[in-house]
Amino acid sequence: MNIAVVGMGIIGGSFCKSIKKHTDHYVIGINRTKSTLEKAFSDGAIDEIGDKESLKKADVVILALYPSAAVEFVEKYGAYIKKGAVVTDSAGIKSEICPKLSELSRKFGFVFVGSHPMAGKETNGYESSDDTLYEGASYIIVPCKADSDSVKLLSDLALELGFGMIKITTPEEHDRMIAYTSQLPHILACAYVLSPCCKNHKGFSAGSYKDVSRVANINAKLWSELFMENREPLIGELETLNENLLAIIDAVRDGDKNRIEELLEKAHKTKEELGE
Repeated sequence: MNIAVVGMGIIGGSFCKSIKKHTDHYVIGINRTKSTLEKAFSDGAIDEIGDKESLKKADVVILALYPSAAVEFVEKYGAYIKKGAVVTDSAGIKSEICPKLSELSRKFGFVFVGSHPMAGKETNGYESSDDTLYEGASYIIVPCKADSDSVKLLSDLALELGFGMIKITTPEEHDRMIAYTSQLPHILACAYVLSPCCKNHKGFSAGSYKDVSRVANINAKLWSELFMENREPLIGELETLNENLLAIIDAVRDGDKNRIEELLEKAHKTKEELGE
């Protein structure tokens, strides 16, 4: 297939490199900054430096862009996308953009299938991309009423690239679960390092500090957009977290060792039951 990847950041760059490593598909890179495309071409991550005209020959288009930017790109260049091509995104929210991209797919004649690769790093940009990023990772597919053949095409491609699990879900379930598994930990990490103690942590910290603070090295522009576009599920998870924190705060304040132990043991059993 001819696969166009739009956006040469860590996600898009890793898609390009993974496709070239694991398959014989032809990769077209499209990016706002030409120097990044030139670097990707010299690396062998893409076969062609593309533009809007290149969309006419792409069988699959991967939008590795911020959610709003993905919609804007299709609004602007949708007429160039080949009729019947499969277009997918990589955004961390779905309820906000799936209806918009599905509507655009009907307007321009392509097939939209939402998706979300569950992989990343604390660093961003093409330089952080690599051909192993997706190996063993989960790949979430949100069909958005697309036909089964298009969903299978995308699923098969993901397995070719080394993804370890394909999860099919709805926009609503996706956003609810991502609020818990991804967005909440980022907020927790940011709140944690805002403590005045953080600046003096060296010499006092080990694995626990690193585990909790790791994702506080955050892309503020991207994540603030994701938070706002998924605010209702996220608020629900924040309220649950706040209730649990308050229960522990009250127990510590009251000097209630038994209650503290009960809360900690409840958490321990939850992890134990999950086999983690």
